[in-house]
Amino acid sequence: MGYELVDVEFAPRGLLRVVIDSPRGITLDDCEKVSRQLSREFEVEDIGYERLEVSSPGLDRPLKRAADFRRFDGWEVALRLRTPVHGRRSFAGVLHVEGEDAYVLEFLERDLPCELRFALADVERANLVPKIDFKGRRA
Repeated sequence: MGYELVDVEFAPRGLLRVVIDSPRGITLDDCEKVSRQLSREFEVEDIGYERLEVSSPGLDRPLKRAADFRRFDGWEVALRLRTPVHGRRSFAGVLHVEGEDAYVLEFLERDLPCELRFALADVERANLVPKIDFKGRRA
């Protein structure tokens, strides 16, 4: 249907949550279209669920795959690492892709520029850091 699948989650009480994205953004109409299509597909394939929820990833979109990290090269992200680096696991800064599974996060530490080099396997979770202008639009 031309949408990117960001995440799928089977939540408690039969909730099936599907998160979609698109370079042009996601509207309520997009969520409705995908919901109708998935409902039909799941009925044909006999996939059980109580409720289906289709949504956009939001302004703090999770980054899960290498393609996500490449797409948001140059954007501000928040990372939580699987193991601590210099006693901490959480960092926020500007993401840069250096190569195949080679990433750098530029950030300030005590007003000094720092770099954190990491691989995708080092990341427990990553999200975009929302930036909103004074009119409520993504900056």
